[in-house]
Amino acid sequence: MNDYNACLDTAIDRLHEEGRYRTFIDIERRRGQFPHAEWKRPDGTVQDVTVWCGNDYLGMGQHPVVLEAMHEAIDATGAGSGGTRNISGTTVYHKRLEAELADLHGKEAALLFTSAYIANDATLSTLPKLFPGLIIISDELNHASMIEGIRHGNCEKHIFRHNDLAHLRAILSGLPADAPKVIAFESIYSMDGDFGPIEAICDLADEFNALTYIDEVHAVGMYGPRGAGVAERDGLMDRIDIFNGTLGKAYGVMGGYIAASAKMVDAIRSYAPGFIFTTSLPPAVAAGAAASIRFLKENQDLRDEHQAQAAALKLRLKGLGLPIIDHGSHIVPVHVGNPMKCKMISDQLLENHGIYVQPINFPTVPRGTERLRFTPSPVHGPSEIDELVNAMDGLWSHCALNRADMAG
Repeated sequence: MNDYNACLDTAIDRLHEEGRYRTFIDIERRRGQFPHAEWKRPDGTVQDVTVWCGNDYLGMGQHPVVLEAMHEAIDATGAGSGGTRNISGTTVYHKRLEAELADLHGKEAALLFTSAYIANDATLSTLPKLFPGLIIISDELNHASMIEGIRHGNCEKHIFRHNDLAHLRAILSGLPADAPKVIAFESIYSMDGDFGPIEAICDLADEFNALTYIDEVHAVGMYGPRGAGVAERDGLMDRIDIFNGTLGKAYGVMGGYIAASAKMVDAIRSYAPGFIFTTSLPPAVAAGAAASIRFLKENQDLRDEHQAQAAALKLRLKGLGLPIIDHGSHIVPVHVGNPMKCKMISDQLLENHGIYVQPINFPTVPRGTERLRFTPSPVHGPSEIDELVNAMDGLWSHCALNRADMAG
């Protein structure tokens, strides 16, 4: 007879033993005070903390333009959307947001999902239904949502070594010339903060008649003259067939989307179960996201401040000899390489210094590459950076960790 509880105990104990049991920190953000928040300790007491691991990269989740749009929408329409997009869940707010997204990426149409994870999963799993015999070629470090979508599509797939163009070419060269193909990759890989070679991948896609599918989740809002991402920054938007993006990071709200040709969007809309059978985003969320996108299309200053803060933090941490992984993006990973020490530093930063940064352990990153990943924003000022750098300096020595340069 199965002892289900014993199986659950074994599974959870294994995570504790490996130092990768995930603890959720109970924090409460205060309007207008981000990145400062309140942490409710397990004993019920409250401590002020500075959030250093949030994905609200530009602080738009607190921006008056976004909050005002959401208040107006909720006062006008109420809380929920009332159903799927097909059953009463399509409102003027959803249509306006999709129009903003299509315009952002220079595409004919866009399609909203409840998250970028669902957008990736639903779209990549649906493409094989639309293109019989489809082959998907995927970067080995693509996000879990892309991996799941490709798996759910049950089509032929090939994995190329991360950013390895020679390997990608070798794979493409070995595939039937007349087979439909999609190359799936990211513009910024969030764990190391490195960039995908977009132009070179597009060149290979043209040569081998493949579609391009790019995840710009960690780039939309933050790169390019209007915030459309790295492809816009590099003048390559017209060479991408399908964009995936999020509304839950730089735009400060929630939700995900794809942007593509009108025919592509229509086909995904009509065939993807992850879209068809899901209640749509609340109108207030759609309104806030649209306001955030409109604002960031016209405000390069926030993007400039964001990059400046990331560069300043990297410079300070490198000055201490800490092993920074620096590929030139806004993401600041500090390599620890041990899950127990990674969690210990995270715990001590929080408890003794009021600095909140979650440890990044397996399976998010490979074993032995555990890290702390800092996400500076325009609202992290010099005093917050000073506190973080000083705390990291002391804890690095306390934990007897090596000081080495891992730049590039």
